[in-house]
Amino acid sequence: MDKIDALEGKVLRGSIIESYKKCGKPGCKCEQGEGHGPKYSMTVNFPKRRPENDYIRLEQITLVKEYVTNYHQLKDLIEQICIINRTIVKRREEL
Repeated sequence: MDKIDALEGKVLRGSIIESYKKCGKPGCKCEQGEGHGPKYSMTVNFPKRRPENDYIRLEQITLVKEYVTNYHQLKDLIEQICIINRTIVKRREEL
């Protein structure tokens, strides 16, 4: 539980997308290269709903990445707890 407390609620579910766009202006440097960017957005999927996409400001990206990483760590911790509890149930011990 200390690991969960250490996250301090800094958890965010979603996928971060990095993109580069070509502007279409003749002679622009993006015409031959990757494009302008990077630009970041986050997609969150919901059951029976369309995914939601949100733009992430460049100054927020480090923090957002940390929160998404924390989400995956929390998800892994919950799965570990579930494995332990299933083992207890299989042994017919008290939870």
